[in-house]
Amino acid sequence: MFVKLKSLVLLHKPYAMLSLKLLRSLPLNSNSLHSFLCSFSSLSTPINQSSNEETTFLFNLLNSNSKLHKSESIYVSKLVLGITSPEKPLSVINFFKQIGFSQTQIHSIIHQRTQVLFSKVDKTLKPKVELFQQLGFQGSQLGHFLSKNPNILIASLNKTLVPSVEVIKKFVRNEKDLNRVLYKCGWILPQYRLFVANIAFLESCGIVGNQVLIILKCYSRILIEPQSRIRNYISQAEDLGFPQNSRMLVHALHTLYCLSHKTFEKKLDFIQHFGFSKDQSLRMFKHVPALLRSSEKKLKVGIEFFLHTVMLPKSTLVSQPAILMYSMEDRVFPRFRVYQLLKSQNLCQKLPSFVTVLSFSEDMFLDRFISRCKEKAEALVIAYKGHCLEILCSTCRQSVSKSTCQLFRV
Repeated sequence: MFVKLKSLVLLHKPYAMLSLKLLRSLPLNSNSLHSFLCSFSSLSTPINQSSNEETTFLFNLLNSNSKLHKSESIYVSKLVLGITSPEKPLSVINFFKQIGFSQTQIHSIIHQRTQVLFSKVDKTLKPKVELFQQLGFQGSQLGHFLSKNPNILIASLNKTLVPSVEVIKKFVRNEKDLNRVLYKCGWILPQYRLFVANIAFLESCGIVGNQVLIILKCYSRILIEPQSRIRNYISQAEDLGFPQNSRMLVHALHTLYCLSHKTFEKKLDFIQHFGFSKDQSLRMFKHVPALLRSSEKKLKVGIEFFLHTVMLPKSTLVSQPAILMYSMEDRVFPRFRVYQLLKSQNLCQKLPSFVTVLSFSEDMFLDRFISRCKEKAEALVIAYKGHCLEILCSTCRQSVSKSTCQLFRV
């Protein structure tokens, strides 16, 4: 394409209009813009060598205010000469500043979608901005949202953005939730037809309501995949024991989408190295599909700790693999230290299993196993914290002494 363009330019010196049309027809991210402009770099006859005020002004504007490469700024400023005036880019930049965008956010938008500079503020940009302001985005947050998703600024308001937002509204409960969901998956809004068709297909498979919301929050990119690929993921999930209309199907779909077939099999093999059969590893996946998205390091630490330190039978991990998903450092290790102390000193008459202890909420755990044991509260807090910092125990109102820290360190 660039070869043909260069030939046209050499044959026709007054090519500003042609170049602008081609420029606008390209998906102008920083790479495509650079490639497009560099195709002019070896021309022997430059465009209008005279020092034009508009060219100089626009060059300075692009070069200093948008962080474009110097050569890109020069060519953009020359290509638009006679087609638009510097007032339009300046009005766009001033508009963004007035509504609270930071300089960095403005730079990001222009660098990714340079054509936004030549948009009409009142007719094109302002209505789109107002749409998202009405949805709860304001100031710098709005700037961050649009600088992450600049395609929104070049999409059709009425044919794309508004219908996209209306579809997403169906799956959220209130404006606050809508704001959060859009912040996570706003980049799919310009892909209205594709993502709406894919949502309809997923709903036909029984993935509805809050399950669609999970997709929007966690792995929305699947919604712009070709539908044939999504059908394949659903088929794989069914083969693995997740029937349509199952509540776990959406979680299995997440894992299958995130992992290649090779990686999926590798994770199953990794679990089998600890003495589990393939059937057992698949049962663990069926109970908690997210398990295979965990790193091998996390799986290794968890499996070895529960099998060799806690001494759980393999059957417990097979039936309750969710315990492998807990944070080892923040939940499992600290609670095990407290559990050991409670058990060794017989501080709790009816001590449940350690697996049950792990399932308690933080507040429930602290109340039941630390606050109620006032005589040993200091030691229990030290065991729970596992370090030698000064800790104020709210129950006994005493500062934990450093000298006792080493006694209960595990």
